[in-house]
Amino acid sequence: MAGTNTTKLKITKTAWRLFHEKGYNETTVDDIVAESGTSKGSFYHYYSCKDELLSSLSDLCDSKYEDVVKNMDPNMDSFDKLLFLCYAVHDMFEQEIPIGLIASLYSSQVVTKGDRHLQHKDRFYYKIIRQIIQEGQARGEIADDISCDDAQRLYTLAERAIIYDYCICDGSYSLGEYTREAMPRLICSLKKSPETN
Repeated sequence: MAGTNTTKLKITKTAWRLFHEKGYNETTVDDIVAESGTSKGSFYHYYSCKDELLSSLSDLCDSKYEDVVKNMDPNMDSFDKLLFLCYAVHDMFEQEIPIGLIASLYSSQVVTKGDRHLQHKDRFYYKIIRQIIQEGQARGEIADDISCDDAQRLYTLAERAIIYDYCICDGSYSLGEYTREAMPRLICSLKKSPETN
């Protein structure tokens, strides 16, 4: 199972890198297979066509979250962990994902009546955010006058709001820089103030 997931992730990561470097329309299945060192059989086992890769953004993000969590200091303040994760993924969006594809994917999640893959609650993204919030509330670092569910919703809402604004502004500013400025302000109510500890 691990090998299977590794192959799919290799294809996914390679595809998104090529979409960024060459453009979506210029990237072929043959390019993805050659660059990923996999086979056409493997590609078509996971994806029926190149277009289907567009729904794999959530997989790519979750892979990034997993990598960041592995390298994160477990003793870091829980509020800072939330920011650290957000910064890492937004940096990835800015540096590796074409803005036109981000905009298309987010808009498709609004209008679709089918699979809203970005909102699957079994994603690593939701699990790790929830875990950090629960940890922070237990440590006295995250406000406990708000439920874990509501805190998680506020966090994800703030993250999506920044991405949405970046898309409608057509990437006219640095996503990484703006996230570092805006995200702490947007979720400041989640940080437990010292006087309430």
